[in-house]
Amino acid sequence: MAKKVDFFLGANSANGFYGLYEQLERNDKVHDFLILTGGPGVGKSTFMKYIGKYAEKAGIDIEYIHCSGDPDSLDAVILPELGVIVADGTDPHALKPKYPVAVDRYVDLGRFYNVDRIKERKREIIACTDGYQDKYKKAYACLQVARAVRREMEQSLEPWFNGEKAWNRIRNIWVRERGKKRDRIGKEEKRFLGGCTANGRIWYRQSITSLCKKVYELQDTYHLGAPLLRKLGSMIREDGYDIILCMNPDSPERIDHVLVPELEIGFVTTDDIFSLERKAYRKVRFDQMIDRESYRELRGALRLKGRLANALEDEGTHYLYLAKAKHDELELIYRPFVNFEGVSALAEDECRRIFKK
Repeated sequence: MAKKVDFFLGANSANGFYGLYEQLERNDKVHDFLILTGGPGVGKSTFMKYIGKYAEKAGIDIEYIHCSGDPDSLDAVILPELGVIVADGTDPHALKPKYPVAVDRYVDLGRFYNVDRIKERKREIIACTDGYQDKYKKAYACLQVARAVRREMEQSLEPWFNGEKAWNRIRNIWVRERGKKRDRIGKEEKRFLGGCTANGRIWYRQSITSLCKKVYELQDTYHLGAPLLRKLGSMIREDGYDIILCMNPDSPERIDHVLVPELEIGFVTTDDIFSLERKAYRKVRFDQMIDRESYRELRGALRLKGRLANALEDEGTHYLYLAKAKHDELELIYRPFVNFEGVSALAEDECRRIFKK
């Protein structure tokens, strides 16, 4: 049965927008990379959804990469079986061909704009564009402070966490699960499983369910085990297995989950924000590896700071919502002046070529 998974390659993080899109350009298994260009409202996401529907009907594995600003829109579709990627190549995830036409090429949807009519709406377009960018700045300011508060909480507990005990638990699980080591170094891909969006926190839990039959839940409210996941990921690769690292969308340098699709197992961090879609195979309680007396002394302050961080995140999410509203307004200005029949016809042509129909 064909697998369908959903991820993000971008995150609204504490340090602003953070992207992992360069991985698309580095994928050496891809031989057909369509980079869509064109401005707001021209139909880039619609074009990708068209490709996606074709793939699903054909029973082909597909990965949908969603837009972190608007999860209902797409940034890319990936068809690993066919070596095909179709992606939005515009800012903030600008992409460019490395081997033009032979592997990758621009597909210009901007040709379907009515240029003269759009130029008549110049003032409105500039106002909307400046407006949504300003809202993003305010959102990131809130998320930055929220992250600083949470980091302060984590740092207060780090000295009291038994990292050695936690590492031995997850290392032993992997040694038991891996079977025989392979004479190769596994490859690594990075994704975001979710994050802060205009629609609030979004998580694609079903992607874990699709890729991993066996999930080891790492209950870790304060992410004290995050360095151990980096160590675990390195160990799995050295043992010859490919991995997907799901990075933390608030702090993209930190790993939340390690997935091993070849063995259909995953090591998944849960906390007060993220929970699993279904019951885990086993649960490893990192929270219980914190010195209990020290935790009790800090508990009151942790609760207060947690409420503050949540309030700041809510404010940041509100600004993301306002930014999306402005961007939606911008797209509404453009749409009446787009030849969508032309966009659909081009998408149909590309589908016939990709799927040989």
